[in-house]
Amino acid sequence: MDAKALLRSSLVWDNHGCLPLRPLDEAFLPQLELYRSSGIDVAMINIGFGEQGVEDHVRMLAHFRRWISARPNEYLLIETVEDIDRARATGRLAIGFDIEGANGIADQISLISLYYDLGVRWMLMAYNRNNRVGGGCQDDDQGLTAFGRDVLDEMARVGMVACCTHTGYRTVRDVMDYSKNPVIFSHSNPRAVYDHPRNVPDDLLRRCAESGGVVCPNGIGIFLGNNDSSTDTYFRHMDHVVQLLGADHVGIGLDYVFDLAELGDYVVEMKGTFPDGLGYEVGAGLRCVSPSQIEKLVELQIKAGYAEGDIQKILGGNLLRVAKAVWK
Repeated sequence: MDAKALLRSSLVWDNHGCLPLRPLDEAFLPQLELYRSSGIDVAMINIGFGEQGVEDHVRMLAHFRRWISARPNEYLLIETVEDIDRARATGRLAIGFDIEGANGIADQISLISLYYDLGVRWMLMAYNRNNRVGGGCQDDDQGLTAFGRDVLDEMARVGMVACCTHTGYRTVRDVMDYSKNPVIFSHSNPRAVYDHPRNVPDDLLRRCAESGGVVCPNGIGIFLGNNDSSTDTYFRHMDHVVQLLGADHVGIGLDYVFDLAELGDYVVEMKGTFPDGLGYEVGAGLRCVSPSQIEKLVELQIKAGYAEGDIQKILGGNLLRVAKAVWK
């Protein structure tokens, strides 16, 4: 197998990327080309996270949609699963959106259908800290709330995928027990490889697979360990999940941060969300696995003896399966 040829022949899906969240600034948006130049066919872009509210999310979503829609030869905003094939057949990047932490809906469940109609295809239950839906992975997690169950019901009704990245242990178990649809970890690493409270223990990874879901390791150095963003280290995390769950339940969610200076500002501004002593203090010095490293990742998969079909599932086939099962 040749990595470059396999990449070209496969659907390649990066399930989480972080462009700057500045709704009046278009200067950074051409950086989306990094995905296309790296052989990626589908990219999910974050529109808000953590403590940010409804207005923040809606403003960013409007900003992204306007810029992307004005460039129909390069990009296609996802409305249906079939749009993924349409984009790939015409050499365009298919783009959807995600929300990290459910604060984007505040106390208004009806916003879920609005976000879905505007391209949001998955949402986290929590972002490090507790919220109305449930507990965060760096908080005193009290479990999924009654409001959280209503949120999951509405997400299932409209076709939005539930995600448990950044979510607390008890809430994750509750979500896995309650959800009728596959649940994902959109950008989470195994704690068995590197012990960080943001990473996920094996028993929860297994619950994700049992739901029919997909675990997408992220490429953030402080969660890979020692702020290391080498492809070898990323593969070590991915391979652990493959060996634990099988290739049918693994994907890619690099969590690539396009503006590290902005991230450094958020770490200072949101001290409760990013507490000291967990590596966040590296701020703008954070190292991230780039989408451009995916070809090297495929080389490592081939070297490790992965079957061609399994590599194609990990590159995008598994996330496509979840999309077909959940999206409306």
